[in-house]
Amino acid sequence: MHEVIMFDSVGFRYPDETSWLVEDLSFSIQAGERVVMTGPSGCGKSTILFLINRLYPENCDGELKGRVKLLGKDGNEYAPGEVNHRIATVFQDPDAQFCMRTVEEELAFTLENLRTPRSEMDRKIDEVLRMTELTNYRHAVIQQLSGGEKQRIALACALIMEPDILLLDEPLSHLDPLAAHSFVTLLNRLQQEQGFTVVAIEHHLDLWDNFFQRELVLFEQPHVKEIRKRQAAKQNECALRVKKLSTASFLQDASFALQKGEVAVLAGQNGSGKSTMLKALAGLISAKGTVTPNTLGYVPQSPEFLFVTKTVEEEIAYGGGGRTHELMEALQLTKVADSHPFAVSHGQKRRVAIAAMLNDGREVILMDEPTAGQDAVSLHELFRLIDERASEGTAFLIVTHDMEFAYAIADRVLLMKEGKLTGAFEADEVWRNPKLLAAHRLMMPKGALEHEASFA
Repeated sequence: MHEVIMFDSVGFRYPDETSWLVEDLSFSIQAGERVVMTGPSGCGKSTILFLINRLYPENCDGELKGRVKLLGKDGNEYAPGEVNHRIATVFQDPDAQFCMRTVEEELAFTLENLRTPRSEMDRKIDEVLRMTELTNYRHAVIQQLSGGEKQRIALACALIMEPDILLLDEPLSHLDPLAAHSFVTLLNRLQQEQGFTVVAIEHHLDLWDNFFQRELVLFEQPHVKEIRKRQAAKQNECALRVKKLSTASFLQDASFALQKGEVAVLAGQNGSGKSTMLKALAGLISAKGTVTPNTLGYVPQSPEFLFVTKTVEEEIAYGGGGRTHELMEALQLTKVADSHPFAVSHGQKRRVAIAAMLNDGREVILMDEPTAGQDAVSLHELFRLIDERASEGTAFLIVTHDMEFAYAIADRVLLMKEGKLTGAFEADEVWRNPKLLAAHRLMMPKGALEHEASFA
């Protein structure tokens, strides 16, 4: 084994910022190691990945101090873009790295940048699609695919470069539980076969089993009490009514209602239509049917699409709500109040969008994967705020693959499969039905297993 990454007293900060995102950071990683970085959201984990793949400081005006050594030589000795075929990255938001329309075109574009002879392209594309179990998606339009499918395509684009180092920024955050297990199993096999180094950012290590050999903790998180399911009484008044909602291409007739104060989780495997459902409800895609009320709050998977102001505080206050400072403090956003919403971490961006919707006083709030990129402290506060607002009468419809969060928060679970709403169930009914969970590629939450065991 030999050293492939070395940080020696490294610090980095953005222009005009007085505080360092990371400071006096030293560590090394050996060839073939599997290393995970953990720590609170916003502590600089993604910044470290960008320093490893040379996006920083080459593509921003930030200040770098200390020494970064990559694959045997100083990082500043590489020409722009030179190291990127040897250090491949799968970003937290896969949309951020796609340039082409279809999967085949995206993979071909990657190979063209590597100056791969055209005679070798078909073979390499076939091989990486087979490895990542995406053969049937070769001609698919990327932007019509689910977040989980896009994440696997991003992995394929990284692996087709045959990298020495693979960087992963929360790659499981948009995958359903069984798809996450398959991803880890696949990555384990590929890493054993090809020997590349893996450096990942992750908040939920339980999904990885024993994949990682070493953990780098940036900051120790404070103790967080166990999230417990709320017992708020439902209000017998309708907040959202949906009748025969459908889209021309995918979503089939769906009808359901949410009561005031109800928290419903919309669950199902990747590509089942959950995000499409939320977009149709929010009026972002053309759909037939009726949705009342017509005004809903919506937090998408890519929250930056909502931002319209220049600071975090302005963004949260934009709708005129009076709880801006309370929400910033609860969601640990006070320290970035004056930062541009686009300049904070992905987890913080998501919390900014959530805070803005909670501050607007909407009667119904739709959330698409709100737990992605959140550390345990932020997750606990998110649960508390949803619980508090639901007790005041706000209804929530939440798409999530985090079954532990779903178990803690849901009054009801709406299940989807292949574009169809297959049923709306009381939450406890779902957790007690292994066949129903398996049919929708979901795993029983550990909390439910422990609850069942206590009565066995």
